Amino acid sequence: MATTKARPKLKIQPLEDRVVIWPDEEGESMRGGLYIPDTAKEKPTQGEVVAVGPGRVEKGDRIPMEVKVGDKVLYGKYSGTNITVDGEEVVIVKASDILARIS
Repeated sequence: MATTKARPKLKIQPLEDRVVIWPDEEGESMRGGLYIPDTAKEKPTQGEVVAVGPGRVEKGDRIPMEVKVGDKVLYGKYSGTNITVDGEEVVIVKASDILARIS
């Protein structure tokens, strides 16, 4: 039975069309009896949106964001910037790097 860690509210507000995502955890650290070190694991490509910017400005009008806090999303494998906020690792990506919402 897997337990989920309660995530604290982060104090971060992205600008323009950027989105802050909590990457999903890697499920397995053992494969076929072999331990897979953190450096060899693939970077997660899905996660939960925890903060959304106001949207980009185009021709004087603000374009609203298509995702909202709480959405589960898929994002590009090499997109975004990994940072640590309040001891939690998150990824900040541009809205255009989000590929899909997961329902």
